[in-house]
Amino acid sequence: MYERAATMGLDAATALLPIWHIDCGRALFVGPLGHNAQHAHSVPVYVAGIYGPLRFRVAGGAWQHLESAVVPAGVAYEFDAAGSPLAVLYLEPSRASVEALVPLLGATDEASGVLVGAQHPPSVLRELYESRDGARWADAAIDDLLGFSEQRARRTLDPRIARAIASLSSGHEDAMKVADVARGVGLSLSRFQHLFAAEVGVSFRRFRTWQRLRAAIRTIAGGSSFTDAAHSAGFFDQAHFARAFRSTFGAPATPSLRHVRRG
Repeated sequence: MYERAATMGLDAATALLPIWHIDCGRALFVGPLGHNAQHAHSVPVYVAGIYGPLRFRVAGGAWQHLESAVVPAGVAYEFDAAGSPLAVLYLEPSRASVEALVPLLGATDEASGVLVGAQHPPSVLRELYESRDGARWADAAIDDLLGFSEQRARRTLDPRIARAIASLSSGHEDAMKVADVARGVGLSLSRFQHLFAAEVGVSFRRFRTWQRLRAAIRTIAGGSSFTDAAHSAGFFDQAHFARAFRSTFGAPATPSLRHVRRG
């Protein structure tokens, strides 16, 4: 197990709450979690235990203990952190490809499409979690983590798919049907769906749900209620948001979102 830094003098009610940080192309969660059932993300993720290995398996396979992993978009996995803190870093396709996350792993092994790392996670993740004002410098921490790898892994998406993603991010197309989005970028529905999945790794509908979740999580982390955040992000109600969250993350929203540190 990794050595825990001394936390004497920290206000446990605020300093060790989870952190959710979401910017225009990346998202980071740092905090304690339990068992997250099988789920798959719409973007590639880096996941690592802060103080020790995670219990982890891919697509219902055998359980293993690992230091860290990079999971591509659309690949189903499951973990059990047993209440210990972990970090999950999400990278948008418009920002960079999955290769930007690979340097965080050190030496790697491949298991069912997932890259498994052999080295401890970067110490900045532990420092972020243990810092009283960690939420304020989370963006700098992500910059420190990715360094130049993000620049080297910049993606050139098909411009039509890039426009569709940009329209989702701006909220202009959030309530539109997939056929309308396809028509707006000059593609037939079938061609758009095929090209989007090939470029991003998941369907447009699934990616749109992820964008809504990002927006809702960011609003909740800013202090809004679950109900207000759900409505502002385009969900019908809080129950709709809760179902989408559980489907995407493999666990209910409350443990990671009920109390978070404010930036």
